[in-house]
Amino acid sequence: MIVGVPKEIKNNEFRVGLTPAGVAEFVSHDHRVLVQQGAGVGSSFSDAEYLKAGAELIETADEVFATADMIVKVKEPQPVEIARLRPGQILYTYLHLAPDYEQTMGLIGSQAVCIAYETVELPNRSLPLLAPMSEVAGRMAAQVGATYLQKPFGGRGVLMGGVPGTHPAKVVVLGGGVVGTNAAYVAMGMGADVTIMDVNLDRLRYLDEIWGNRIRTVYSSKHNVEEAVFSADLVIGAVLLPGAKTPWLITKDMLPSMKPGSVVVDVSVDQGGCIETTHATTHAEPTYFVDGVLHYGVANMPGAVPNTSTMALTNATLRYGLAIADKGWKRAVADDAALAKGVNVLDGKVTYKPVADAHGLEYVELQSLLA
Repeated sequence: MIVGVPKEIKNNEFRVGLTPAGVAEFVSHDHRVLVQQGAGVGSSFSDAEYLKAGAELIETADEVFATADMIVKVKEPQPVEIARLRPGQILYTYLHLAPDYEQTMGLIGSQAVCIAYETVELPNRSLPLLAPMSEVAGRMAAQVGATYLQKPFGGRGVLMGGVPGTHPAKVVVLGGGVVGTNAAYVAMGMGADVTIMDVNLDRLRYLDEIWGNRIRTVYSSKHNVEEAVFSADLVIGAVLLPGAKTPWLITKDMLPSMKPGSVVVDVSVDQGGCIETTHATTHAEPTYFVDGVLHYGVANMPGAVPNTSTMALTNATLRYGLAIADKGWKRAVADDAALAKGVNVLDGKVTYKPVADAHGLEYVELQSLLA
């Protein structure tokens, strides 16, 4: 199979679809790998490293898309990239289609085989290709929050860990999954007063077992959320419904009751956000204010640490990518139910129900298209 790795073109996105080590694995399986010149520079991987790994360097993205059987990316395709896709071509990347009608319709029109990292799901409900970026984003969320709590950045001027004789920052984490756990871990390490909220009592019990009284675990009811965020200096949104639009836990009418200069970092913005007033921002213009509350909604947070992120992502995606290349996508998804859940759009049909439901589109079972 011919595997194509174009340079990412989303605003301030410095990650790349494969590391040189990942390229070497594909080449060792007798596949050709086309890497656009300069694709890895933002992640500190040189063209020379890709050549040494066995890649073929290609000058333009047009040529990569036109030649490759499978496109391996990081972020959702931008409109110019969707226009380059062709029927039957495999697109293997993050898509986050539920909050993105235009992209969904574009991929339907492309007739491509669109496999989303974020909906590959194991029997235990874990998301192996989303997890590494969730780990990065969760840890970054606490660091970003600490930065924007500083007065020069618009925050309340609160130090996360405080100092003797003062109170530490109050941090509320909405969601106890991978993002939330990693956010709480770093915030706790900074010395903050951390509360983590979830509707899954088993998850809260687990977090209580591993951290004890170093954090508070609170059930995520409407009343409890309001009580927590009204006293918070920093709120981290870490809610996820796999492949579906995220519900709002903080509504716009709650903001006036929050502390002026408090900060919200909504990591779930990729799926629509769990804060009603959140909208996607970029690393170039990451924040804005609503009712005195500073909002951070960068939709590709891990792109700010691309070397770490690209290595972590390739570690996770490589196994499934090799299966697709070695067997062909039809055999690969037939052999692996987890990978089959990653197929969101196929032959112009939506094959992942939460995406169809989010946009009022017809849902077509994947198996009916494989017969």
